[in-house]
Amino acid sequence: MTTTKIPSEHYEQAVLVSWFRIKYPHVLIFAIPNGGARSITTAAALKVEGVTKGIPDLFVPEWRLWIEMKRIKGGVLSPEQKSITEYLKSVNYAVIIAKGAEDAKLQILNFLTEV
Repeated sequence: MTTTKIPSEHYEQAVLVSWFRIKYPHVLIFAIPNGGARSITTAAALKVEGVTKGIPDLFVPEWRLWIEMKRIKGGVLSPEQKSITEYLKSVNYAVIIAKGAEDAKLQILNFLTEV
């Protein structure tokens, strides 16, 4: 029996951003680096500067689109992510919760056909 390693969220996000920048070269997509291990001092400084738990991973300003990346299997939204997602939708932003790069690509293409 072989086990297949599930790609990391980082890997999935990097694949998506690469695809996006090739497919839509004139549309800005950027990451919101809220996660990751940091020292207590750095975390405190970033919090004072406005870093907020639960902000989605990526933003496409032109399309008012936020993208939260998760692993294909096992990735779930935190309570903070659920709250932020609800808030963003309530103020008329679109939010995609994607299980991997392929799911994100499909959701982006579907989003564009609905706009």
